[in-house]
Amino acid sequence: MVRANGAVSLRELARVVQTSEVTVRRDVRALEAEGLLDRRHGGAVLPGGFTRESGFPQKSHLATAEKTAIADLAAGLVGEGEAIVVGAGTTTQELARRLARVPGLTVVTNSLLVAQALAHANRVEVVMTGGTLRGSNYGLVGSGAEQSLQGLRVSRAFLSGAGLTAERGLSTSNMLSASVDRALVQAAAEVVVLADHTKLGTDTMFQTVPTDQITHLVTDEPEQDDERAGTELQALADRGVQVAVAALPGAGTGAVATTADGLPSGRGLPGPRRHHPLRGTQPLGGAADSPAARLADVRRR
Repeated sequence: MVRANGAVSLRELARVVQTSEVTVRRDVRALEAEGLLDRRHGGAVLPGGFTRESGFPQKSHLATAEKTAIADLAAGLVGEGEAIVVGAGTTTQELARRLARVPGLTVVTNSLLVAQALAHANRVEVVMTGGTLRGSNYGLVGSGAEQSLQGLRVSRAFLSGAGLTAERGLSTSNMLSASVDRALVQAAAEVVVLADHTKLGTDTMFQTVPTDQITHLVTDEPEQDDERAGTELQALADRGVQVAVAALPGAGTGAVATTADGLPSGRGLPGPRRHHPLRGTQPLGGAADSPAARLADVRRR
């Protein structure tokens, strides 16, 4: 699976071979010892994957269920009549598919995949940057893309990347992609990072968004025994990032609302962390009919 897709998550491996994630993790360690793959947080990649960027076909097969759950929750942040920017990536492509139903929305993007997902949305205006096409992720990069974003101001930027840590923030393995992502961030009042659990604790070459510029993180719930991911989420929350955790279908109630401290209102994060009282809870998106708001209402009842 790693040879075919370039990367794979432990959850997907466990589902495919119908065994526990603990067993899969042990087997992945053994394969790494033989030099057949490199372990990454929450998954495995081909050897030498730290600086190697997977192409779209490889990324599209990685953590698909997680990306869907993240996109469902993140869509609650977008309101009618807003103007936003959406970066390139398979997770942002999933988000775009859900934004097609938001009336009066304006989406500025450098991604052909995002534009394609919104091409037939009659109530959504799509504005594309200029630039040079990168075939690996179908994103427009370079000076043309960056110059077209100058003077732009929108409410939020939605970005994904190759890695996310509390120390460096969001990062990617390609310099041109990092540069245009930074231009997208400069155009937005708030930054929303969409990152599945395989990205947590992973650090790649080029920083795109430092932690202090990230307003929201929308992610999925790490494995229960994954202390590193739990610690990383807590560290991000301690630095002021508002963390929202989306549960996978069949893994509980669905979206999990969190406090400003980053703690889920219903389920604890794995790994060591301090206890915080549930104070200042704000459903993701703030809309009364958002997924997080509906969940919070269910919990109250």
